[in-house]
Order: sequence, then structure tokens, then C-alpha cells
Amino acid sequence: MNWLTKITPPGMSKIFSKRDTPDNLWVKCPKTGEMVFHKDLEAGLFVTPGGHHMRIGPSWRFQFTFDGEFKELDTPEVPRDPLKFKDDKPYTSRIQAARKKTGRDDAMAIAVGQIGGLESVVLVQNFAFMGGSLGMAAGESFITAAEEAVKRKAPLVIFTAAGGARMQEGALSLMQMPRTTIAVEMMREAGLPYIVVLTDPTTGGVTASYAMLGDVHIAEPGALIGFAGPRVIEQTIREKLPEGFQRSEYLLEKGMVDKVVHRRDIPATLARLLRVMMKRPGSTVRASLTPPPADHVVTDGGGH
Repeated sequence: MNWLTKITPPGMSKIFSKRDTPDNLWVKCPKTGEMVFHKDLEAGLFVTPGGHHMRIGPSWRFQFTFDGEFKELDTPEVPRDPLKFKDDKPYTSRIQAARKKTGRDDAMAIAVGQIGGLESVVLVQNFAFMGGSLGMAAGESFITAAEEAVKRKAPLVIFTAAGGARMQEGALSLMQMPRTTIAVEMMREAGLPYIVVLTDPTTGGVTASYAMLGDVHIAEPGALIGFAGPRVIEQTIREKLPEGFQRSEYLLEKGMVDKVVHRRDIPATLARLLRVMMKRPGSTVRASLTPPPADHVVTDGGGH
């Protein structure tokens, strides 16, 4: 107790009590180092003034992508720990921690709504959930989304973000690569569009399967896209990689990506593509996405 506390009248300390300050009130731009006020970041669709596209989770993706209302679908349940895996902590503990952090059951989320007036199924991979790793739950969710699209005769759009397969599930996670590939083929047999939006980062087994099997590949600016990481490649070939290697713009130049699109323009770009591919007029397409007001918050459990 200091001298100021002694002379403060009873009750006054409660009136002027210290207010808690959120930890994420300011966010540092990884590209420029600039500090950005969190509300301004939200208003700018989580794109910093320097142009860096921050990672965001399913709730924001759905909010930004659909015309208006959308309905999230339940993801299928799978065995939580089929291999009884344990490293420095049990796999079940890692899943529990990821669920608490994100408010999601696993790395995939599915929703149905309209894009440019056309009913569409959208699948979002959440990097905040164990690095968006591809495991049984993610594989089953992808198949469920494809089946839902076929049932509704609707296109499927996926936003990818992953560090690769989930090592805690061993070969069972690797099996999801051919299984999701078969689901993509199911979309093709039904004559329905499958569009991939590559976000930062999309790597590993995800890139080696459904992330590179789209009818059209869109990428957000500056996204890391590849199989092995740049550091691993440099160590393997013992050469310095070109500037911007494995980034969206580099892959666009090499023909692996069809278009690099700013986040605000993705809904309008998807709408135009879907209207052409589905041979439907649709509704009036937005020129670009209008950012939500700064106080518009969608809880995403750490998904950005």
C-alpha cells in the first residue's frame, strides 16, 4: 500500500479502477512492421495498409464470401485418436486445446449460401486449428461438402490453408489425399464447378491433392503455396531460391495459378466465374466486397 492509497477516500478506487486492455488491440503487419489498430484491420477485411493478407478463420470467410445469410453444416464425427498417438503430450490433448482455441471441432468448416445469387457450398480450412492439418476429420468434411454440392447441384468452393497432413494420424491422414481426389472426380462427373482459393499457407499433402485439382485456381496476394517449404528445398538443392519463390505471384507467372485476387474482390470474382461455369445469369454481381463496419464482430475463436 503506497501513500496515495492511504489518502484516497473509500469507494473512489472502484470508480477509477484500471480497465483491462485487450492483448490484440494493435496488430503488427508482418510485411511492413506497421502497427495497425485491430478495428481498422477488421474494417479492411484483415488486410493491412501494407497489403498483407492476414490469416482468417471460417466465420470471417463465410461472412466475406456469401451474399448475405448462410447456413453452416455439421461436420462428420471421426475417431479422435485412432493410433493412440503421443509425443510430448497426448494427441487428444492437442485436439482439445485446438477446439478450445478456435471454437471449432476440427480444421474444416462447411456452409451453404448464395454467391452472386447462385447457391454454393463453401468449404474453409482453418489454419488456426493445428495448422489446418489434413486428417480424417478434414477428409470426411471435404467428402461431405462434395456430396452436399452434388445433392444440391451446386458448385463447390474451397479456401485452402494448411501445413500438410496430420502426423498424429499417420497413414490414415495420407489416405485422405486419394479419398478427396475421388470426391473431386465426383464433382466433375456431376458437371459441377470446383473452384479453389489458395490462401496463406497452402502446403504439403493438401497441395498434392485437392488444392491443385480445381477447375479454376485463385490465390490471395503473397500466399505461400507449395509442397515442401522454401528452407527445405534450399537445403536439398543447396542453391538460393528466386525472390518470391512459391508465392502467389510467382506461381501465376509459372501458370500454376489462374488469377491473384485481392480479398475484397474475391466474392465478385467467384460470382462471375460461377455464372459462366453454371451457365446461369445470377443476380447483379458486386464490383467488390464492402468492408463491414469496424464494430461488426464475428466470433471466430482465434481464426485470424
